[in-house]
Amino acid sequence: MESVVILPAAYLPSVAYFAHLAQRPCVIDLGEHFIKRSQRNRARILAADGVMELTAHVAHADRPRQPMREVRLDYSKRWQHQHWGALVAGYKGSPYFDYFADVLAPFYERRFEFLADFDLELLEALCGLAQVPMPRISRSYVEAGPGDLDLRPKQAEKGPAVVAEPYVQVFADRQPFAANLSFVDLLFAEGPASLSVLRRCRLG
Repeated sequence: MESVVILPAAYLPSVAYFAHLAQRPCVIDLGEHFIKRSQRNRARILAADGVMELTAHVAHADRPRQPMREVRLDYSKRWQHQHWGALVAGYKGSPYFDYFADVLAPFYERRFEFLADFDLELLEALCGLAQVPMPRISRSYVEAGPGDLDLRPKQAEKGPAVVAEPYVQVFADRQPFAANLSFVDLLFAEGPASLSVLRRCRLG
């Protein structure tokens, strides 16, 4: 059987995450347990004063051993409005923001009950824009086999290195290059060329 990369669901996944999607067979595991303060509901984007973290609010985040597929979103605070405002403020000056904004904006207006549905539908939209294959989805826990690369642990973000060539970010005139932000950072900067950048990434 062909080896796969096992990934968690992720909110506005990173460039490294998309590099795996572009180069290797992947499966997203919705049967794993939700882990707080992870890519499952957090993303990193660029703002005028540096890297900004966006967190999708979830209900009962402290509930132990909660399967990812059962985690519900919490709308008691206006995090969707805040996130879209941050994306507009950060990227309205980027070359391709206007091309893709109409596709992404509805995700910050519509309410999703479950975090997994929000993550996956947003991922599907991003994959379509970037012409990256959508991975297989498993609603039950995926057992890693020989040769599989498991990027689900708590410290998945510190897993095998993915090295991407620098590209011109929106605040390049005042900030050093920030590596491995959300894939939208690359998409808004490079547009159709994003896939070529992902395919040139060196995977650990």
